Amino acid sequence: MVSHLEQADLIVKKYMNWSFVGGLIPIPLVDLAAVSGIQVKMLYDLAKLYDVQFKTQAAQSAVASLLGSVVPGVVTNTALGAGLKFIPIVGTTLGVITMPALSLASTYAIGRIFTTHFETGGTLLDFDAAKVREHFRAEFEAAHSGKKG
Repeated sequence: MVSHLEQADLIVKKYMNWSFVGGLIPIPLVDLAAVSGIQVKMLYDLAKLYDVQFKTQAAQSAVASLLGSVVPGVVTNTALGAGLKFIPIVGTTLGVITMPALSLASTYAIGRIFTTHFETGGTLLDFDAAKVREHFRAEFEAAHSGKKG
């Protein structure tokens, strides 16, 4: 029998792949919207796996708080990757190179953080981004550098 943790890992890997593809969208801001939607859908699937009540607004807030207040550099780099796509040819090329990797790493980190949170009985409503700041940073860096588990 497959454990919740193994199932959660499969869910996270699936959405990492989708986030990578979402990061390839060459249209600025559409890529960010796609990746955000993919990450919220991942949280929906994880919540369902752990029988945690899902609220879209709470999931969106959790993702935004992790990316926005926990690691401002992630948001800056992600926005930079998306913003580069506004520059014809060179910018689009650089953005398409940057965004998929950042999207994949942030999705991995969010998935790992919420898997741990749900494993310990947490919910979307009691999630506190400030408490997981360093853990999120470590997970993001591990994924971004290719050293994830």
